[in-house]
Amino acid sequence: MSEGTVTASSLAARIDAAAKEIEPQVVAWRRDFHANPELGNREFRTSAIVAEYLKKLGLDEVRTGVAHTGVVGLLKGALPGPVVALRADMDALPVPEEVDIPFASKVKAQWNGESVGIMHACGHDTHTAILMGVATVLAGLRANLRGSVKFLFQPAEEGAPDGEDGGAKMMIAEGAMEKPVPQAVFGLHVTSRLPVGVIGYRPGPTMAAADRLEITVHGRQTHGAMPWFGVDPIVTAAQVVLGLQTVVSRTVDLTREPAVVTIGMIRGGLRQNIIPDKVDMLGTIRTFDEEMQDDIHERVTTLAESISRGSRAGCTVCITKHYPVTINDPVLTEKMVPTLGRVAGAGKLELVPKVLGSEDFSFFQRVVPGLFFFVGVVPEGTAMKDAAPNHSPRFYVDEACLEVGVRALANLACDFLEAGAARA
Repeated sequence: MSEGTVTASSLAARIDAAAKEIEPQVVAWRRDFHANPELGNREFRTSAIVAEYLKKLGLDEVRTGVAHTGVVGLLKGALPGPVVALRADMDALPVPEEVDIPFASKVKAQWNGESVGIMHACGHDTHTAILMGVATVLAGLRANLRGSVKFLFQPAEEGAPDGEDGGAKMMIAEGAMEKPVPQAVFGLHVTSRLPVGVIGYRPGPTMAAADRLEITVHGRQTHGAMPWFGVDPIVTAAQVVLGLQTVVSRTVDLTREPAVVTIGMIRGGLRQNIIPDKVDMLGTIRTFDEEMQDDIHERVTTLAESISRGSRAGCTVCITKHYPVTINDPVLTEKMVPTLGRVAGAGKLELVPKVLGSEDFSFFQRVVPGLFFFVGVVPEGTAMKDAAPNHSPRFYVDEACLEVGVRALANLACDFLEAGAARA
């Protein structure tokens, strides 16, 4: 994009009116998706509803089965102009719901060999409903739309099941960002770190890189009453977990960038009186700086192996780079901030700090410039400290955020398209 601020498109007032009109339907979609959540690469019902509706809207192209269950729609405006992409993720999490609402999830499913309760604990139900609302609004403005809009309904943002590929990276590999290639991509995420109606943004690095950490401590099985005849991997694993806490707190310069090392799963043993052969651990590493990322990987590996060796145990460490840093293109962000400010209203646009959560939206941003922003969901009158975070079984969404999301994405798309058409 060339220098200069993007101004409100000629369609802004019509977009806002249409978003208000479609709001009840967006709420209904969101509640339906919330009551019927589906895990990554298993979004069969959700994607079928999305695809059927996009076809009903008369989009020029609707492609299904992208990255297993993804849907890509293309709306061609009647007037010439550039191409912009809008993305929403569709998958839920293996988290049993604890929120007392009429449309609470009671669904159970298999996840990596276990039967689990699942819910939209990260708000992807809202993202899907919002983008369906945006498609409705923009399809109604086709005669005045300059350029084309590509709608990316993505599966498996939270990760594919073990042994499977999926998500944004797979959508890109299967051509979701081609024919036509967009000049920019926009996406949003609802958050319990902002009040409802508030929009948060940040230029440059915004969300952390996420790496998968797998550690197996190998011991020697023995009777629990006679530990000296074996090698205890449980005690060794406990020492490894505690030792890993010093990697960030004592060896990383946190004045440069934030970082986190977390172990989220430990599994080992079958009985109270048997010391097992091995203990498996799974965790995550979050960073913003590539040099720091590599250094933490080396320190984690060395520490886990050294502690295990000191306990006469074996140790295997596998670290897989998962999602890259979510980087909002600084030039694109600067140009589109006035649009976000207009949508949010006075005093409701915030420059937010870096987030150690991660997003595979970052893969789309490696193809074209992108802007990923946040929409608050915490109800008025609720203290921020009392709001359950994303990924919590008590995560709650004030549905007033839905209209804000529809207006934000629709206005971003039209402002970008009209600015690009004017320069052509």
